[in-house]
Amino acid sequence: MGEAYGAREALRVKGRWENARANEKVLMAWYVYIAWSFAGAFLANAIPHTVQGICGNRFQTPFASPRGVGESSAIVNVIWGLANFAIGGVLLHVFFPPELPPPLRLCAAALIGALAMALWLANHFGKVRSSAPHP
Repeated sequence: MGEAYGAREALRVKGRWENARANEKVLMAWYVYIAWSFAGAFLANAIPHTVQGICGNRFQTPFASPRGVGESSAIVNVIWGLANFAIGGVLLHVFFPPELPPPLRLCAAALIGALAMALWLANHFGKVRSSAPHP
């Protein structure tokens, strides 16, 4: 009995090692990294709109006039923020890898997308807010 248990244990360990080794060699398709980058961008964009909307503040959205410069109501911002959360969540759900935790490269792609969107938003809103007349 001890011999059978040892053989099963060796197969189990060997199988785990082979699976881990096989996972290292498998690269994700390029479009998965792009999808995670866009997911990070959508999730980063969702934060300011949702927060400003929940606080009851008017804030720039693509639906205002002029686009991205004019301010929309708090309700429009909450809806736009939650739509961004939903799009980012769907992208992550559709392109989520089968293993947990996700590979570091995918997480890095999402962070790069979030950072790119955050830097662009900071630049854009900084220009819009500094040129707007103050009451």
